[in-house]
Order: sequence, then C-alpha cells, then structure tokens
Amino acid sequence: MNTQDQHGRGRPNPVRGPRPRGPRLVAAGAAALALSAGLASPLGPAPQQAEAKESGKVLTVAVAQSVDSLSPFLATRLVSTSMHRLTYEYLTNYDPEDARAVPGLATKWSSSPDKLTWTYTIRSDSRWSDGERATAEDAAWTFNKMMTDDGAATANGSFVTNFRKVTAPSPTELVIELKKPQATMTALDVPIVPRHVWEKVTDFSEFNNDKSFPVVGNGPFVLTGYKADSYVRLKANKNFWRGAPKFDELVFRYYKDQDAAVAALRKGEVSFVAGSPSLTPAQAASLKGEKNIRVNDAPGRRFYALATNPGARSKDGERFGDGDPSLLDQRVRNALFLAVDRRTVIDKVFRGHAVEGEGYIPPRFSTYFWKPSASQELAYDPTKAARLLDEAGYRKNSDGKRVGKDGKPLDYRILCHATDPNDKAVGKYLQEWWGELGIGVKLNCLDNVTDPWLAGTYDLAFDGWSVNPDPDFVLSIHTCGALPATPEDTGATDNFICDKEYDELYARQLAEYDPAKRADIVKQMESRLYDLGYMNVMAYPNAVEAYRTDQIESITTMPRKAGNIYGQDGYWSWWSAVPADSGDSSGSGGSSGDGGSTGVVIGVVAGVVVLAGAGAFLAMRRRATADDRE
Repeated sequence: MNTQDQHGRGRPNPVRGPRPRGPRLVAAGAAALALSAGLASPLGPAPQQAEAKESGKVLTVAVAQSVDSLSPFLATRLVSTSMHRLTYEYLTNYDPEDARAVPGLATKWSSSPDKLTWTYTIRSDSRWSDGERATAEDAAWTFNKMMTDDGAATANGSFVTNFRKVTAPSPTELVIELKKPQATMTALDVPIVPRHVWEKVTDFSEFNNDKSFPVVGNGPFVLTGYKADSYVRLKANKNFWRGAPKFDELVFRYYKDQDAAVAALRKGEVSFVAGSPSLTPAQAASLKGEKNIRVNDAPGRRFYALATNPGARSKDGERFGDGDPSLLDQRVRNALFLAVDRRTVIDKVFRGHAVEGEGYIPPRFSTYFWKPSASQELAYDPTKAARLLDEAGYRKNSDGKRVGKDGKPLDYRILCHATDPNDKAVGKYLQEWWGELGIGVKLNCLDNVTDPWLAGTYDLAFDGWSVNPDPDFVLSIHTCGALPATPEDTGATDNFICDKEYDELYARQLAEYDPAKRADIVKQMESRLYDLGYMNVMAYPNAVEAYRTDQIESITTMPRKAGNIYGQDGYWSWWSAVPADSGDSSGSGGSSGDGGSTGVVIGVVAGVVVLAGAGAFLAMRRRATADDRE
C-alpha cells in the first residue's frame, strides 16, 4: 500500500521508507537535490497554530503527497518519515557517503559477547527545542512506550518486538536487553521523542500531532506551522548539535496537480520538485535546458509493484474484505504476472528512467539484490499465461471471457493512485494485456487508497516502498506478525501476506550477524515472495528531481557520487543546503560526526518535500501511497 516505506508504504522508507520504513543518487556533472522534511506534531510549549511570515533565507519546496500522520508513532509514508528525520534524532544515522552507521543521538555503542545486551552512549550536547536536555531517559521511554502500547507500535513496532528490557541507568547511558540476537541494533530507524512532552498523550492510536506548534524536537529543523492542503513550515534549529542549517526556513507548499508544481518551479515560486515520488519523463524533459533549472536523474531506492489481495485477514484469523477468490490460486497469480511486459513498462511508461523489476530489493542495494533463476523467472509469456489459466479452470467462453466453473467471469479491480500518472499509464497496458487473456480490468483511481486497502476491498493494487540500507523493515511488513489484531485495527502489514516459511526465514535473518550469511537468508526471503506471486515488482524507478540553481548553491546527495536528494536516509540534503547568494559553497553545515564526507554536490538546487495535507489524518486507518516509507 505504501509506495514506503520505512519507510512506505507501498513505503515507504515504507518508503520505512520505511518505515520502508523503506535509500538514493545523482548524475555526474548535474547536481542533485531532494527533500526530506521533518514533521512532528503538537505538544509544544506555548502551542500556537500561526502561519509565521517567511523571513531570512527561505527554501520553498513543492509537495504532491499527503502526510499519513505527523506522529512518529503512526507515520509510515516517505514524506512523513522524511520530515521526522528533520525533527527528531535517531540513535544512529547513515553516512551519506556509503550508508554505514554513524553517530546520531548516540555517540557510540557496544554489545555484550552474546549480543543480547546493547549499550549506547547518549550525547550530552543535544537539547530539545524547548531548552530541555535530550537524555537516555527519552530514548528508553520511547522504546518502552512502543513495547507496551499497541498504538505507539503502529509504525515501528517491528524494531522492538525482540526487546526484553530497556533502561537508562544515567542521562548518557541507554541499555537494551534482547530476547535473542538482533542484527538491526545499529539501524533502529525510530525517532526518539521528548518524554516530558509525549507522556501527556492518552491515545497514541488517535493522536496525530497536528494541532499545537512549534513542535518540540531536537533535529536540524523545528516544525512551526501546518495547514492541511496548503503548507508545512519549519525553521532552522540554531542550537542543533551538528551545526545549524544555512537556510532559515523550509516551507513545503502543497500542489495536488504535479504539472502545477512544475510550473511553479519555472516561475521561481518553489525551489525544488521531486514529484510523487518522481517527475514524469515528460515533465523532466520539458525542464531540461531551461535557465537556472537542473534535472537530477539518479538510481532510486524504491520499487514499483503490483500486489494481489491474498485474502485480507487479521491475527485472530477473521477474514474480511472482498478480494476475488480466484487470486488465492497461485497459478492465476503467476498467469497475471506472465502477462506483464516489464520491458514495455520501462520503455513506454518510465521512458528509460527506471530499471526492469526483478526481486523485492532494488539493485542499488547490491548486498541484498536478488534475481530469479532462468527457470524461476516469470518472464513475459502470454501463451504460458493462458495455459496456466486453463489449468486453473478459467477457460474462455464463446464471448472470449475467462470464466470459472461457476460461470463467473474474471473481472479485477485495481487500486490506483489518482495523483500518480504512472499508475494510470501502466493500468491501460494491463487492460490491454489481460484483456487479450479474456480478463476484465477496472482501474479504481482514488486520491485516498488507504480505506479500501485497509478494508481489503480490492483485487489488485499498485504498490511500492522505499528501501533502507538495512532492509529489515520492508521485510517485516510481510510477516504474519504485521497483520492487524482485528479487522477494526491497522497493523504494519503491507498487503496481508502471511506465510510460515517466510516468517521462519525472517526470524533467521534478524538474528544473523554475519553479513554474508544474513544477505543469503534475505535473498531466500525474496525468492519466497517471488514464488508466492502476491507481489510483482515491475520496475525500480529512478529518482527524477528538478531544482533551481539560482536558489540553491550546493546540497548533499546520498550516495555522494550518484545520489538522490529527496527522501534520504538521514537529514543531509536540507541540513547541508547552501543558499545561492550565501557566498558559502562548502554546503557542509558541519561534519557527519565521525569524519565521514557530507557528500556535497556543487551547483545543485533546492528541495521539495511532498507533504500535503489530508484534511483528516485517519490515524490507525492511514496507509502509504505511491511514495512510501523511507
């Protein structure tokens, strides 16, 4: 659903970004840019919802995606998790040079010989924006809240399910005891929040953190204002321990129409546009060669997929939704994907600004990238697809329609993001390809795909996530443990997949510290996902962005040599951005904290974050869209 993750869903960085939680690049000679705005929410001292007038050096970015929540406990879309990276520190960060773990709120860390106890030294020079010192107690409270409150575990609960106990023996010492070894202990993508502010929240499943401003945080920016479907405003945190940003303010202005956002870039009304999540080939082509505008086209951290409804269910075993039962047959799922011409998707839809899809994790992450074997691959083969449908009992009738033994024709509904032109373009091809098989296709393009997705009222859906350097989050969203507790709840699941063999592999990779052995297990998980046929990865889109060089002199890309700007695993882009008239081309704003390069690209321009508002944040009922978790 995100297109996340932790990073995203669907994302999403998912993109865990996630969540997908859910990764980035730039072309040689052409500086790049992107935005990852940080958002938190109310609970600030002297709360106020005023739209302060812009002052000083302001970076304005066009945004084209809705925030699922301003609460770091609920948010999974890339736009939201990116903003939280600007607002709150995590224990560790990712170096912009090579994505290795570097200090964040923690300056160093160590484990016991058995890997079951991890000790983090919390820095003494980080303060919350209300003046209070950030301590180990804030981190301990954040993790303990996620361990004991299902609402607080909505977005990032997978990180703490293996935690046995979390304590803060002193203001600078955090101790995490595990039930069994966990390989993600230097990649805990969890925003640490101020206890003295968040302990006032009574219902974490409903609180969206979008009413009181400024929001108390300790990141490079402070969230000072928000208006749904209008703007998000952040100001530079002059006391940020790593050094203050050089722009005084970041303003994310919402554009529902992506062409309008591109027009605003041309007029100089915004500095950066990333699209939702990328510019279309036509938009990018129209901007090339224009004065003071550069287009960055870099390998991306996302995948673009088609997901089938596997029969929505909750942890208590209750089935819900109305997915077509024919999709429970693996032969039918494989037949559909055998009738998807990925080469055409790359050439005709993405116009070459993407790589043909294969495994679940993009090739940018070479350690975990997996390709199906020749005998395993579901390559484009309409004839084989028709044969599989025949074998499954769905034959063509006299009208050329595929029907089951009950005489019911195969007519599928595909959830489509109304704001993503790629969904609509690919959808038209699916109508053609599957139509030749005798299958009907109806595109259900909506501004909000969240509700039908969570309710399981769909047959297939366009999906995508942004993947993190550590893939644990985007792997976790397909485990049985990610299912919602009941049909009325919202779990961390992406698509209701629940498979015992996959779960066993997930547990093994999480406990494996040997990098090579862990990578091998992750690839086995990708192979299992591929064979199950619930997820068909069609493409790995490039990060296609555009910015004004007369507004931004330099900015950090990630990775440094060929990276994206928007949606990074960290706050490097916006923290490092140098105004074009500043006379400072270093763009460093400080060091990465361990001597690592800040990856500055000269001649690059500003950033956009797709933040736009959904007038109503349906807390537990939100799902990421085509932008995904980190």
